[in-house]
Amino acid sequence: MFALFRVSTSARQFSSIVRSPILNYAQVIIPLLCDLKVLYGSRIDLYHSVNEPGMDKFAIPGRDYSANSGVARSNWLITKLCKEGKICEARLVFDNMCERDVVTWTTVITGYIKCGMVDEARRLFDRVDAKKNVITWTALVSGYIRLNRIKEAEKLFYEMPAQRLFEQMCERDVISWTAMVAGLSRNGRIEEARAWKLFNEMPQKNVISWTAIITGYIQDGQSEEALKIFMKMLVADGVKPNQGTFVSVLGACSDLAGLSEGQQVHQMISKTAYQDRPFVVSALINMYSKCGELGTARKMFDDGMTSHRDLISWNGMVAAYAHHGCGREAINLFNEMRESGFQPDDVTYVGLLSACSHAGLVEEGLKYFDELVGDRSIIVREDHYTCLVDLCVRAGRLKEAFDFIKRLGTKPAASVLGALVAGCNVHGDVDIGKLAAEELLEVEPENPGTYLLLSNIYASAGKWREAAKVRLKMKDRGLKKQPGCSWIDVGNSSHVFVVGDKSHRQSELICSLLHELHAKIKKVGYVPNDDMIVDEEFSAM
Repeated sequence: MFALFRVSTSARQFSSIVRSPILNYAQVIIPLLCDLKVLYGSRIDLYHSVNEPGMDKFAIPGRDYSANSGVARSNWLITKLCKEGKICEARLVFDNMCERDVVTWTTVITGYIKCGMVDEARRLFDRVDAKKNVITWTALVSGYIRLNRIKEAEKLFYEMPAQRLFEQMCERDVISWTAMVAGLSRNGRIEEARAWKLFNEMPQKNVISWTAIITGYIQDGQSEEALKIFMKMLVADGVKPNQGTFVSVLGACSDLAGLSEGQQVHQMISKTAYQDRPFVVSALINMYSKCGELGTARKMFDDGMTSHRDLISWNGMVAAYAHHGCGREAINLFNEMRESGFQPDDVTYVGLLSACSHAGLVEEGLKYFDELVGDRSIIVREDHYTCLVDLCVRAGRLKEAFDFIKRLGTKPAASVLGALVAGCNVHGDVDIGKLAAEELLEVEPENPGTYLLLSNIYASAGKWREAAKVRLKMKDRGLKKQPGCSWIDVGNSSHVFVVGDKSHRQSELICSLLHELHAKIKKVGYVPNDDMIVDEEFSAM
């Protein structure tokens, strides 16, 4: 019926069609506003009909329709449009309102932020006087953070009239501070201790605040510190971990291969309502897998997810098999997943292609990549291309990988080129390696790893002069290789070792044992490969 209805029909004609309460009237107008391809003017005409004085006859008996009811209905309409990403239409409704309240301003400002139009949101924000609250402030702070405009976010955050607002809305205090802490953490500013300093200044903390700072440390590569903060959280008054906290902490255990810590966290989870949640179980699968307990990971998948397996858990188990190089098992699980009625997504294919790559299943990997490209419901992304290149180069099919990159039609990502350069280093292909490395250096000119790989490619081919030139160029740019690092847990202590560092109290004993082991493996036939040692600092090792 409404498909034949002309949007230009006057409000009087339209009102004669719909004789129903206000809510139903709005339910008719919204599809016309949002679904039909109409001109903005027509949308606004319909908007005005909602607020006509004649709308009183559609009021629900007993409901209070005071002067503010028009504002409430307009706010509802703006919210609807903003949720659908139709910010231009929402702004037109906003501009045509005779009266606005704090909800009106906040909704439109938030709508602009969600669309990435933070400068327009700021212009509107600066027009607001009394009609803004802590939610409005927090929304704009979050908008700046989302676009990595940290300085502007900090400036606005410290301009917030904290005392007046926070005394009235204490729970919003936590949200505002947490948004700022999370933003600093996500942008690699943990080293400057700004996020931690801000976190400690918070007048009130909740589980979201704690989870934000823990996650920030993990994203900054400081998983051990994240676990220490988690322990502090456990003794904080009245703060209990939630699902997000457990998922983040299990991620830290995975990064550290900390099986003991992961098992302790698992024990905590088993005493909560989160033990059967898909995200938590998937995090447990990932943790046990990365700690070398593939059997336990599979048991978690079979026992913990039997009644409510979802795509996340299937993807987690496929990734676990990929991590351990179990290509056939990953393929079998992938087929089982589809037989169970689940459709693979982009994450599924990353795990599957990675599994094929690590297991040397080249033809199977190529088949699944073609299947992925043919599935129009999935967007092929950088990770998939990287997996395919890695699949080919591991099998020595460097020319095939190189030709594939050239056919992409776009500038390849650093990870794609990096996989090719690494493959050329392994297989000693100087020609392709040189071309790929030069292209990679255009993308990441300050990455020392690329220079080292190219130098090693030349050295393995006996081209010492070229290798030395690459090293000299790297030195001239002031680039240094990130020193290798490893660690081992003994009892409740972690012992960290960095290349060239002899600060460990048992370093002399450790070096003595290493020399002894080196002598023993030489006796059984080990011959060190020193073909790629191109300077004194390496030959002295």
